[in-house]
Amino acid sequence: MALSINPTKNHRGREKGLLVYPVYSRRSRGLSVGINLFPDKKFCPFDCPYCEVFPFENNSFFLLPQMEADLREAIAAALEQDIPIKDICFSGNGEPSLSPDFPEALKLAASIREELAPCASMVLITNGAGLMKPQIFSRLLDAVLGSEKLDVWLKLDAGTPEWYKKINRCEIPFEEITLKKKEFASCAPVTIQTMLCSVEGERPSAEESHAWLEFLLGLAASGNIRKVQIYGKARSAPGDPLASSLPVEYLEERASSLRRSLEAGGFSLPVEVFP
Repeated sequence: MALSINPTKNHRGREKGLLVYPVYSRRSRGLSVGINLFPDKKFCPFDCPYCEVFPFENNSFFLLPQMEADLREAIAAALEQDIPIKDICFSGNGEPSLSPDFPEALKLAASIREELAPCASMVLITNGAGLMKPQIFSRLLDAVLGSEKLDVWLKLDAGTPEWYKKINRCEIPFEEITLKKKEFASCAPVTIQTMLCSVEGERPSAEESHAWLEFLLGLAASGNIRKVQIYGKARSAPGDPLASSLPVEYLEERASSLRRSLEAGGFSLPVEVFP
């Protein structure tokens, strides 16, 4: 049996209405089985200029039974080919936690993971917008601390309101969403993800870099950061060339600075770079 969706290094299939899309993920370091809760259109309160999801609309729609069938098929096919599954990941064409189907989809996916791929992680890639809603905040907290063992990969692209406006272009006030991220990370472990790229030819300022570092040190003090993933722009985006990649040396320099500060503060946690 062959994988119904051949694993690729990109996520283009999700824009064709796919609910499940196996991909080779650099940050997962292997096969990640993605779940897309928005097969019909892009839905996200963020408008990041580096985002690889092109605006689109089609006649697809999300159905839990179809997700279950596709997920079971993808996992079974991978196992038959002796391909280790690193994680089952909610990402897709927008902010997964804002989908009305997310709570039940997460419950179902976790159950299937436990049955068929217990060594795989359950991952949510989120920009944190859902944390603004108390019911979603509570659901995610339960998922992280409970039997679903959800690994929340939380976006933190900016340390200042000014850079947040450029890199995330979101109407949610910076102070409010940052406070919610801090509150969540004080209650449950998270993986922090930061995109470093230039916007309109401008890279993050020294002030921005320092504010981002200080915020991460504050989160580390809670003891709830699993790791930090610094990544660069590696795929084309509909907004190109508004955002562009930065030299690998810059990403490594920011990572090294964070590692030194963490060590000086007595914190030990992985800081990974994905150019």
